[in-house]
Amino acid sequence: MIEISLEYWNKLANQIILICSLLTGFTIAVIANIVVSKIESKIVNRILRFATLAACLFLISMFGMTKILMMTTEGFPFEVSNDKITFPRIISTLSFFFGIISLLVVIALSGFTKSKKLGRFTLIVGILTLILILWMAI
Repeated sequence: MIEISLEYWNKLANQIILICSLLTGFTIAVIANIVVSKIESKIVNRILRFATLAACLFLISMFGMTKILMMTTEGFPFEVSNDKITFPRIISTLSFFFGIISLLVVIALSGFTKSKKLGRFTLIVGILTLILILWMAI
């Protein structure tokens, strides 16, 4: 197996932190709008649950990647190896991808709040987006 350099992990963590912070802000805005809207339906409750899950997963990923960023930055006071960043790397990566999936569920379900026709459209767009994201990640 190829060992990835700590410098690469530093740059990657920096990018993931940026992406997660933007997506967290977006999902928190969705949560705030749903809470304020006073709409009570099964679909809105599911959207709220998945938006909350997405925000929490992005936060977990952001803090895990912050740990990696700090450990791989020049001047870190302790010895660092790839083995020491394995756990935060795995948790952060899984949280990031599950956060994306949760956010795509929010997008896919959002159209059903208006009509079945719009719901089918957003569902198809969400599924296609998931497929393309998974394709790009491989």
